[in-house]
Amino acid sequence: MQEAVRRRIAGVELGGTKCIAVLATDDGSIVAHRTIPTRAPVDTLRAIVDQLDRWWEQEGFERVGVASFGPLDLDASSSGFGTITTTAKQGWRDTPVLSTLTGHFDVPVAFDTDVNGAAMAEGRWGAARGLRDYAYVTVGTGVGVGLIVNGFPTRGIGHCEAGHMRVARVAGDDWAGACPYHGDCVEGLVAGPALAARTGLPGETLPHDHAAWETVVDAVAQMLQALAAATGPRRFLVGGGVLGKRPDLIVRIEDRLRSLVGNYLPLPARNVADPYVSLPGLGDAAGPLGPIALALSSAGRHPAQTPSIEARTTDLIDS
Repeated sequence: MQEAVRRRIAGVELGGTKCIAVLATDDGSIVAHRTIPTRAPVDTLRAIVDQLDRWWEQEGFERVGVASFGPLDLDASSSGFGTITTTAKQGWRDTPVLSTLTGHFDVPVAFDTDVNGAAMAEGRWGAARGLRDYAYVTVGTGVGVGLIVNGFPTRGIGHCEAGHMRVARVAGDDWAGACPYHGDCVEGLVAGPALAARTGLPGETLPHDHAAWETVVDAVAQMLQALAAATGPRRFLVGGGVLGKRPDLIVRIEDRLRSLVGNYLPLPARNVADPYVSLPGLGDAAGPLGPIALALSSAGRHPAQTPSIEARTTDLIDS
């Protein structure tokens, strides 16, 4: 029997330190990829567009997905749709990334946060397969949450920003926190830069018995409790640079979450082989596969059919 021809999908994961352009097939197999350092918007986006143009000429592709660091304007009716908004990353505020990267390709496009992309990839190929309600949490440079409800990332006034919720503090802990907006929100307490500011050591290298982990476990568990009460995820996938290689902490977070919930919510029964809070299944591949999953999960839209994108198309690259 002749093997089915796989569709080609192009994707871009925009990160705070690096960007990854990906060409993949619709089964999640990566055909080619290129890593580009995140520098000034003009230089970074030009390099990405050059790579997409080469793939378009050599291979062709049917869709494009863009998964970006944020915050983002995801309101398709907004004149700012497709832009990075109130980011603290120097030079990137109000950058129209979607129109710049995809405006000249007459194919359907999808746009969302990098963490929502990773969450959708986990739902399609990873540890959330078969689930329509789950959350993907990454604790690294920041705290990102991809909250999936009924099969899609949540919407409203904006994308999920649970990492910036305020939580009760561990008794006796009065450290001010490191978030420039909120001080001691979850991100301000547990993200890598916060742990470094607090302990003098990178969060990824803290010893397993360091006292700072108590705050990390408690703050993350409180955030998960709030999400469990609000949307009822059937699974939490928790990873990132700080927690991705700390399975002992993942177990502690689930224990604390169950303690906080008590017997009020019908959480899935405790199962060591299939825990309610677990590490992601795709590991480092979740990020690059994120924009591919977004493109496949979205009905997509052609840029020429979307006035809000056309209105934001600029000569950023050519300037």
